[in-house]
Amino acid sequence: MKWIASIIVNSIILIVVAGYIDTFHIEGIGAAIMASVILSILNVIVKPILILLTLPVTVLSLGLFLFVINAITLMLTQSIMGDSFIIDGFGTAVLAAVIISILNLLIQKVIVEPLQEKKK
Repeated sequence: MKWIASIIVNSIILIVVAGYIDTFHIEGIGAAIMASVILSILNVIVKPILILLTLPVTVLSLGLFLFVINAITLMLTQSIMGDSFIIDGFGTAVLAAVIISILNLLIQKVIVEPLQEKKK
């Protein structure tokens, strides 16, 4: 259940980012959900490998290189999705990764966690 909520939240965030960044395109709700599923799978499989390989750079940059790793997973998602999810450049992917991370943190802290506390 928690994974499905995460997919829905990430889908909404992708749609919001696509609305504000002109060089970040997503076709619709179905494409956003599919991109969110692919992104979550890549975050489970590929992201830990990338973090391990780039650990010295990540430590030296005090963790800021994680945004680059998130941008790489976004670009991988874009290449898997094809024409329904387009990011026009790596700089856009880094900017989108920063915005997605901030929005995801805010939504988790302000909405999701209080709702989970209410259920207990």
